[in-house]
Order: sequence, then C-alpha cells, then structure tokens
Amino acid sequence: MSDFVRPLSSGINDTVGVFASTVNTEIEQFYENDPHKQLLAQTLADRLAEASTEKMHEYVRKTAWGYAKDENLPIKELLLEKFQGIRPAIGYPSIPDQSINFILNDILDMSRIGITLTENGAMNPHASVCGLMMAHPSAHYFSVGTIDEIQLSDYAMRREKAVEEIRKFLNINSS
Repeated sequence: MSDFVRPLSSGINDTVGVFASTVNTEIEQFYENDPHKQLLAQTLADRLAEASTEKMHEYVRKTAWGYAKDENLPIKELLLEKFQGIRPAIGYPSIPDQSINFILNDILDMSRIGITLTENGAMNPHASVCGLMMAHPSAHYFSVGTIDEIQLSDYAMRREKAVEEIRKFLNINSS
C-alpha cells in the first residue's frame, strides 16, 4: 500500500482516507424461523453496506478530494472499478491483518454508527466494512499472499507487536 502514498521526502502532501460503513441487521430477526429468508436478508444487508462505501468513495473522488470531478462512468465500468483510486477493506486480500480494525476504530470511533469489534478484530454487525481510501493514479488491488517467518517477524517489529499476537490476525497468511 505504501507504493500508493507519496513519501514524506517528496515534500508534497498526500492523503489516505479511512471509512466505516454498516447496515443494521435487525431485519434478520423477523426471519429467524425461516433460514432461507434470513440468509436473503443477511445478503441484502451485506450488499447495502458495500454499496454505501461505493457511494461514499464516489463522493470522495468527485467532491471531497475532487480528483475525478468529471468522472461519469457507466455502471458496468464502476463495477469493474475503472475509476482512479482504491478503497481496500480490512480483512480482505490487500489488507488481511484484521488487527488494523482496532487502529481504524481508534480514529473513527465506529461505535458512533453501531459497530463493535470482537477480540479478534471482527466487526459486529456482520454487515459492516471499514478500510482505507487512496487516490494514487496507479493504485490497484492486490493479494498479499502467504508470508514466511522472516516477513512475519519484520511485520510484527514494524507494528511494534509480538510475533504471536500478529500471527493470530494473519492466520491464513503465514506459513
């Protein structure tokens, strides 16, 4: 991700945005006796949370940061992410370390919109998403993949955390 942020040595300011979005999942309670309808309600809530982040990202691109004021992409190109910038979510392949949710929570106080975190950094309600926004023209999504013990140790040192603490948040990404 650091490739998509100007270094301090450039002397040019840059911005990384943070976001959180959630959808109240109380609707699922109406269907607790119908697993199929409950699953549909859960899926709808998940999609609404993702859609709200897309709308927020569009606002950031066109208005708040204004680097894409004239952007007018058809839905198909929006879905293919043909816009400038990215909004990688925590826990997804580009940022698999769920402990970063705690950092974002310190910045955003996600409880203001009803999000709480488990001890493992998972968000509740499940129809929630948080992450970063970056405007760099070359920014793109990628998967971190499996890391070895040396990389894990280096990452833990940079995060100023114990290796075992970091390992539990990267369980699927460490060998």
